[in-house]
Amino acid sequence: MPEPPCADYPFILITGRGSSAQWHTGSRTDKSAVLRKLAPTVLTVEVHPDDARQIDVRSGDRVRIESRRGVAEAVAVVTATVQRGQIFLPMHFAAVNRLTFAAFDPHSRQPSYKACAVQIARAAA
Repeated sequence: MPEPPCADYPFILITGRGSSAQWHTGSRTDKSAVLRKLAPTVLTVEVHPDDARQIDVRSGDRVRIESRRGVAEAVAVVTATVQRGQIFLPMHFAAVNRLTFAAFDPHSRQPSYKACAVQIARAAA
C-alpha cells in the first residue's frame, strides 16, 4: 500500500462500489432514470463497531473523514462488514476521490484510488 496508516491518520480508507445501481464512473448508469432513482444520494461511511466505540460515533452520526489531501463529511453506518482499522466509502461521490492517493502503478499507470490513510471523527455540530 503506497500510504499506510500512521499516528495522524490511523485508519485505512477503502473505496468501492456502494450500490448495485452505480457502475464505473456513472457514464452509463447515470443515463438510466431507474438506476439514478436507486442510487444513494447521501454519502455514508461504514465503520467497525470497535472503532466506532473508540471514536464515540454511532450509526446516523455525521462524521468528518480527513486524508492528507482533503476532507469529506458522511453519515456513519456502524457495521462489522469492515475490519477494525478500516472504513469504507462508496467511490461514486466526488468528495471521496479527493481523499484518495493518486499513486500510479509503474507498468499499467492505473491510479491507486482504492485505499489511503485517513482519520475519522464526529463532525462538529
